[in-house]
Amino acid sequence: MSAVAPLFQPLKIRGMTIPNRVVMAPMTRSFSPDGVPGQDVVDYYARRSDADVGLIITEGTTVERGGASNDPRVPNFHTDAALKGWKAVVEGVHAHAGKIAPQLWHVGMMRKPGTGPYPDAVSDSPSGRTHKGKQILPEPTEAEVDDMVMAYADAAGEAARLGFDCIEIHGAHGYLIDEFFWDVMNTRADRYGGDLTDRAQFAGEIIKECRKQVGTDIPIILRFSQWKQQDYAARLAETPQELEAFLKVFTDAGVDVLHASQRRWWEAEFPEIDGDNGLNLAGWCKKLTGLPSITVGSVGLGSDFTGAFRGEDSKRRPIVDVIERLDKGEFDMVGIGRALLQDPFWAKKIKLGQTDQLEDYDAKALATLY
Repeated sequence: MSAVAPLFQPLKIRGMTIPNRVVMAPMTRSFSPDGVPGQDVVDYYARRSDADVGLIITEGTTVERGGASNDPRVPNFHTDAALKGWKAVVEGVHAHAGKIAPQLWHVGMMRKPGTGPYPDAVSDSPSGRTHKGKQILPEPTEAEVDDMVMAYADAAGEAARLGFDCIEIHGAHGYLIDEFFWDVMNTRADRYGGDLTDRAQFAGEIIKECRKQVGTDIPIILRFSQWKQQDYAARLAETPQELEAFLKVFTDAGVDVLHASQRRWWEAEFPEIDGDNGLNLAGWCKKLTGLPSITVGSVGLGSDFTGAFRGEDSKRRPIVDVIERLDKGEFDMVGIGRALLQDPFWAKKIKLGQTDQLEDYDAKALATLY
């Protein structure tokens, strides 16, 4: 068996079988004018599917809420024109026998007032609070929160209709669902607020309602993180016990895969338990739930993504360690972000042993769609 063989084994989840463990991580690109993905977006994803990426998770695509998007160039997942564009994306990926999931997204209070395709819309939130706890909007009613839940469910139904192989719910990085998780921003006193497991109920309800829409064959992925864009030091779960109780809400709701986002995948999540080389967040997710997990966070590169937004490049980094831990069963899939943004042929080069041809990440790649 070759050193990279563990990365190129198939994996079956419900009715979907992915050809290998390479996952294209979702990355916002903002190349969809008026929220509509065009032929350049079709080609962008198809190119990577044709080059041995097993599962593509699209850039975040917004559900049907007026305040869901902060950028009119981000693709939506509800207008007729956008859905037609997404249908073409699915067909482009399937032409190369790849699998694809839309990442269903709502930016929540990350949206600045007056921005996005619907400038007059009010931003959705758990409690109308900023990431510093300041009250700037009325707290939504429980009925309004229920409407937010159904926006995700409606999008999931469209994904199934369009032929997507699975769906991912974006619950990470300080966006709407993550704001419900975070006690700084969620101070509700109803069933959507309280302790961490109570604050997880919003995502739990979304998973349940999405399942009703997609049926039993289509897997549901939940992406979550401890850190927030508003606070990189934030943590939802301080112990494995807290993490286990948090994740149980999602497993009980019917989630199939946990996509555990870290800035640096190699960092131990609870080093006080198993040392600095201990399980990362994806490893703990699998250990505590038994579900397949995706590790992600600067795979193949030497520095985390935050530098990219400051215009910083990143040198390539060997992936021997991530493959070894995949082979040990700590996690099941490996999310690749900037390395695949830079080089659509990254997975094929790894498969063929052409590691000398891998590229360093150039921050200028953010300005292109290739």
